Amino acid sequence: MQSTLSAVGNTVSTESSASAISWGPIIAGAFAASTLSLILMLLGSGLGLSMVSPWAGSGASITTFAVSTAVWLVVVQWLSSGVGGYLAGRLRTKWVDVHTDEVFFRDTAHGFLAWALATLLVVGVLGSALTMLGSGVQAASTVVSGAAMGATAGSQATTDNATSYLVDSLLRPADAGKLAAANPENDAAATAQASRILIASAAAGEISADDKAYLSQLVAARTGLSEADAKTRVDTLLAKAQDAKAKAQQAADKARKASATFALLGALSLVIGAFIAGAAAALGGRQRDDEETAYLATR
Repeated sequence: MQSTLSAVGNTVSTESSASAISWGPIIAGAFAASTLSLILMLLGSGLGLSMVSPWAGSGASITTFAVSTAVWLVVVQWLSSGVGGYLAGRLRTKWVDVHTDEVFFRDTAHGFLAWALATLLVVGVLGSALTMLGSGVQAASTVVSGAAMGATAGSQATTDNATSYLVDSLLRPADAGKLAAANPENDAAATAQASRILIASAAAGEISADDKAYLSQLVAARTGLSEADAKTRVDTLLAKAQDAKAKAQQAADKARKASATFALLGALSLVIGAFIAGAAAALGGRQRDDEETAYLATR
């Protein structure tokens, strides 16, 4: 009984009191990865600006520029993740009395933490740059505050001018000499009615048969065209408006698809970057342990 108690009493814990995380190599790897990311982004910006040109036909197309930018961002993410993860694994101290699988897991975790910290650093730097840019824009807007007060009115005037041009083309007389002899009050009333019909039709997405017939009669009375020619002019204008609307929708849909593709590609690139950082850290840690073992064996 006494020997049994002595054996139990002499049992000591084999759990290490030191933490399994070495923050020094993690922070070093994160700073290296973030610095390399910024350098490569500046290099990519210079290369990208050299590809484009304000002269038509003398630079890369928008599609080529967008694809090149996406590929370069992926390359930046992977290279910086690999370098940061490798340093995080290579710079850590050797763990003794730890199973090989546990060492592999810890190295992978160090690489992942270095990648996460580097990502936060890059986001913080870019956020600060955007904040500074916003401050500059705010200062510029303060200088031209007088013009800013009329922004809403200017936007409304632009819309009114676009509508007025369509109405003018709709009500243009067949004989330009009739324009000087026209009654201004009647012209204003006809223009207002045509504008309201077009605006209501644009909001509803289509023009009713009654509005179209009245608009044709209004054009015929205002321009001196025959009923058939007035109807043809109305149909032509409505076709142009519908074509412009379709082009705007296509542009919006294209921008939506491009944004979705960029977001998905960015998320996938980050996930792969995390994997590369973990693998590079495991490689760096294994090389460090193997080289130390070989060095001690030759002494």
